[in-house]
Amino acid sequence: MKRSISFALVFVGALATGASAQARAQAAPRPNANTAAKAATTKAPPPPRPDTRKPAAATAPIPVADTAPRVLINREVFSYDGDGRRDPFVSLLTTSDLRPLLTDLKLVAVAFDPRGQNSVAVLRDITSKEQYRVRVGQTIGRMRVAAIQEKAVIFTIEEFGYSRQEILPIIADSTKTRPRQ
Repeated sequence: MKRSISFALVFVGALATGASAQARAQAAPRPNANTAAKAATTKAPPPPRPDTRKPAAATAPIPVADTAPRVLINREVFSYDGDGRRDPFVSLLTTSDLRPLLTDLKLVAVAFDPRGQNSVAVLRDITSKEQYRVRVGQTIGRMRVAAIQEKAVIFTIEEFGYSRQEILPIIADSTKTRPRQ
């Protein structure tokens, strides 16, 4: 395993060295056929004469221009104009739009109106101990209250493009005993 990793590192290093040498070779000016023919027919210049003047102060070497290709990294940035809709880039697990679930609710009490207009149901979230008072037509999370009966609440749940109805009944607490008569 160690041998394959070290071989891979050497291989990557060799590729990088070869790529930079190739880039330098491509960046170097190339003579075309016309300039090469002219250079061959002209006389060679005479060799330079020795300089008899005093040497000038030492000059700093001129830095060689970097001809290696530059790597440009573009990063895409997304923004979302929701206009009242849920942001699709926010995790669904952390939003309160989905909570409470039907399994988290317990029907505590119902104030039932026989005409069906003013019925109120009291629900309690068993996970967060939060209490909800709902009427017909109100929504809790993804659930809409479709009807309130004497001992149950009917919810319409819309998920994944489908709607279904679920009933949440009052569950009698079996831990409390009635006194004997």
